Amino acid sequence: MTFQSKKFPSTANTNTFAAKYRAMMKKHPFLLFGLPFMSVIVAGSFILTPAAAIRYEKYDRKVRQVSREEELGLGQRKRRVDIRKEYYRLAAKDLDNWEQKRVERLKGESDGLL
Repeated sequence: MTFQSKKFPSTANTNTFAAKYRAMMKKHPFLLFGLPFMSVIVAGSFILTPAAAIRYEKYDRKVRQVSREEELGLGQRKRRVDIRKEYYRLAAKDLDNWEQKRVERLKGESDGLL
C-alpha cells in the first residue's frame, strides 16, 4: 500500500482566511507577496526622505556660516604673535633644570608599576 502525496485537507482549515490566502499564493505569488513587499519598500523611501532632511537641517542650523562682521569680531581678543619674540621667550627658559613628576591616577586605574 502506498501513501498519497497530497494531504487530505480538513474541513476546519479550508474555510479560514489563511488557508484561502495560501491557496491563492500558490497561483499568484507576485501579486500577493512581491507587490506588497515592493510597495512597502518604495513607500518607506518616500516616508524616510523628509526625516533625513530634518536631520540635516538640524545639523546645518548648528554649523552655520559666519557672516563677515562676525568673522572680523572673532580675532579681536587674540594676541598678535611674532615668531621672533616667541623664539626668544622660549630660548630664555631654563631647559636644563627640570624635575620629572608622575601624573596622579584615577581610583582603580593601574599605575603602571610592576
